[in-house]
Formats: sequence, structure tokens, C-alpha cells
Amino acid sequence: MSSPVTVIDRGRGLMPRAFDRRATNEPDAASRALLTKLRSQAEGRSPQGIIELALRDAFPGRSAVVSSFGSESVVLLHLVAQVDPATPILFLNTGKLFGETLRYRDRLQDELGLMDIRSIGPDPGDRSRLDPAGTLWSRDTDACCDFRKVVPIKRALEGFDAQITGRKRFQTKDRVNMQLVEHFEGRFRFNPLAEWTLQDLENYATSHDLPRHPLVDDGYPSIGCMPCTRRVAAGGGYRDGRWAGLDKDECGIHGVDGEGI
Repeated sequence: MSSPVTVIDRGRGLMPRAFDRRATNEPDAASRALLTKLRSQAEGRSPQGIIELALRDAFPGRSAVVSSFGSESVVLLHLVAQVDPATPILFLNTGKLFGETLRYRDRLQDELGLMDIRSIGPDPGDRSRLDPAGTLWSRDTDACCDFRKVVPIKRALEGFDAQITGRKRFQTKDRVNMQLVEHFEGRFRFNPLAEWTLQDLENYATSHDLPRHPLVDDGYPSIGCMPCTRRVAAGGGYRDGRWAGLDKDECGIHGVDGEGI
């Protein structure tokens, strides 16, 4: 397999800044009260229990899962399938993904029995206007992530009152204070795996004999778009292969993680 494309154009000194987005929709009093209640109900529950809280108790028929079908996604998707396999799964097909990720998505849909995977992509007009040559990632990764990820997922989440994510506190420095339940940009956000470690994920996947993303064994512990993901050498950090060398470790779809109240 060929090596991924280098992220930084060092000769031109291109070093895109990190996202610095802030939530624009502060919750009203009723939403704050509900958030307090949901946080209390989530405490002490297992990840599956938190998923049941979202899908069955609090927001039946009004929740969606956001999944990248990346290196650890199978754990959350397996848990969701146990609760309700018809839950909408929003998958961002940026047009820059590894072929292995697309094939992995199809395999998990079949093996986990996921009934409603929705492939979300950038607006063709935005792509033609902002990135006609498909090389924006090499000049401005924030702008590329914005039109390929942030804008499409915000559009796809319209109409849902809650979303479920697979984010964990160990993943980035901005996630260490992440809550099990948050309110962000007008909806509730459940993070059932927030407290799990990488070993917890490995143990769960092994005990349930879940299929792994094929790139994990090829040196990719965290997997995003092909141009901005590289292999990590033995002993390297979990996220070292994402936007390597840039002041950036989030794509922006979750805002600045931890900011949701």
C-alpha cells in the first residue's frame, strides 16, 4: 500500500491554525433543567445504559449517531445495534476517505445489522467553488474540514433533538473534561464511551469478536481522511498521525470539545 500524502507544504510555510469555534446557541432554562436531569440519570450507567437513555427514554425516534467508521467505531456501533439497529447512523463521506474505510462501513452494516446508515457529503456547489482541484487540504486544513465535514454534519443533524458520539476523554487534551451528556448547538449530545480507555475498547472488541478496521494493523491507530492521516511509528502517540505537524487535533464537527455545557 502506498504511503499517505504529506500534510504540510513546508516549502511554502503553510501551517493552518486549530479550530476555535464556540457554541452559538445557549440553552434556555428548560433545556438546562433537562440537561441536569439527564446527567443525573446517566451517572453510574454503563455505555449501553446511556445509549438506552438517549434512544428509548429521552429522545425516542429523535436521536442519531455520528460515526466515522474509524479505528474504534465498531464498539459504539455494536452497542447501538443491541439497543436499536434502526437508529440513524450519520457517516461523513468527505470524498477524501481511505477506500478501506468505505469497505469497512459496508462490512459493519452487514455484520452488525445496521439498518439506517446515511452517507453525508459536501455540497457539490461548495466543492466546485472552494476546492475545484481537490487540494485545499494542503493549503488550509480548517477550511477543508469546514466544508467537507462541519457544514454537512450540521445540515444532517437538523431535525434531531439528540446525537450520540463515540468520543472519549483520552483521545485529545480538549476532551479530558467531557461530560457524559452535554448540550451543544441546540441539541443534546450523549458521549456513552467518554470514560472508557483504549484498553477498555480493546477488551470489548475482543470479547465480542468484532471486526477491526483494516488500517489499524497497518500502523494507523486513529483514522480520518487520507491526505491528513499518516502511519504512526511504534511508540508514537495515539493521535500523532492526524494532521501531523499542525496546531490541530480536531476536525471541528464537535466544536472545541468540552465546550458544550
